[in-house]
Amino acid sequence: MYIASLIGPRLDAALVDALRMAWGGQEPVHLCPGEAAEFAIADTPSNLWDVWADLQREHVDLVVQPAIGRKKAMLLADMDSTMIRQECIDELADEAGFGERVAAITARAMKGELDFEEAIIERVGLLKGLPEAVIQKVLDTRIEMMPGGATLLATMRANGGYAALVSGGFTAFTEAVAAELGFDENRANTLCAEVGVLTGEVGRPILGQQAKVDALEQITARLGIEADEVIAVGDGANDLGMLSRAGTGVALHAKPSVAEQCSVRINHGDLTALLYLQGYSKDQFV
Repeated sequence: MYIASLIGPRLDAALVDALRMAWGGQEPVHLCPGEAAEFAIADTPSNLWDVWADLQREHVDLVVQPAIGRKKAMLLADMDSTMIRQECIDELADEAGFGERVAAITARAMKGELDFEEAIIERVGLLKGLPEAVIQKVLDTRIEMMPGGATLLATMRANGGYAALVSGGFTAFTEAVAAELGFDENRANTLCAEVGVLTGEVGRPILGQQAKVDALEQITARLGIEADEVIAVGDGANDLGMLSRAGTGVALHAKPSVAEQCSVRINHGDLTALLYLQGYSKDQFV
């Protein structure tokens, strides 16, 4: 048995019912009227991706997944452009006067066009001489949480879930974001500084795509759960490893080159979409 989930900001009940009938699904469950609904079907439809493309034009996300095991015990999340709206290194570079140059490198790295490690070394090198205090300034004035993140964390943790933030960014940001949203732990790279000034270097080893996969395997082993019990979320090429390894890997507002490699894509919903995918209704949100 499979579950077809439809999520969108203006979800039409008639659209849900039309698709249910076309696919021979069971009676729909409206997890949040006008926003999220689901229905059970016997198998994955052969025209799934054609219907997905049609619904994208209606600003509706469609996901079909096995019914068994979709409620997860752990959340593994990327930070930049996933749990927060920004790319932290781009914001730091903007303060240093290299914003456009660094943002262009970041965009190419997240699309998978550049080696992640080489890209981060190059970008951090441009931050040399920047006062370390700028990090707090960026946190205070530039960083915004992605909508739905706090609700996602609170709801999963209230239901016994564990939450880990894993980033190719920097601990100076993951620690603050993890504390604000309620993550149980966080992992990221370290910006090196001396006497209150950034040196332009990154602590070794550099955490990239493999480090996120390692985090998934290490944390699940410690908790005594399987990778299938994890829902992971990210948007960039360096997230693909953990997205493919997790039981449910969600490409959230991802770059096209990343999204096309993922079977679960959320382009129109916010982070609460991850709760709807697990079968939580709006009245169960914390």
